[in-house]
Amino acid sequence: MNFEEKTLSEKNVFDGKLIKVTVEEVETPKGLKAQREIVHHAPAVAILALTADHKMILEKQWRSPIHDTTLEIPAGKVDSRDSRDALHAAKRELNEETRLKAGTIKKISSFYTSVGVLDEFMTLYLATDLTPVENKLPQDRDEQLVLEKVTLDEALKMIDEGQIEDAKTIMAIYYWRGMTNHG
Repeated sequence: MNFEEKTLSEKNVFDGKLIKVTVEEVETPKGLKAQREIVHHAPAVAILALTADHKMILEKQWRSPIHDTTLEIPAGKVDSRDSRDALHAAKRELNEETRLKAGTIKKISSFYTSVGVLDEFMTLYLATDLTPVENKLPQDRDEQLVLEKVTLDEALKMIDEGQIEDAKTIMAIYYWRGMTNHG
């Protein structure tokens, strides 16, 4: 079965600092014409950072799209400082947001964050053997973060109680549970 849609036209409707939005007119395999609204975003990284005392690092921060604070794992976009290298971006973001470096960092998985409207491709890493950085990288001027450390049981409870609703963070916590053969 053929699923591929043929793009008939594409119009750029917004080009901002973080995203670009286009509207495509497509022809479906059945010959129907349809409109697709697409948000383009740089590749991104997220880090499940586990401390020596078996806690994960979460960041509390304001998120304008939902007009609320969230609890999330450290994350950020792959940008010009990283030369398209997601691992470099993960190490940089860990430094910027937590002031820690990982003795061991490994890729868990890569995934699209919301394929219905967004082309963002994220790579999730596991960072362990954490130690304070010697050279602190500058933090984003417009970010205000408060770090929290929680156990796996606390994190799972926070998901159940709706305190953690961020998809990448939930994925990381369930991965952590699988690593520990917990529950």
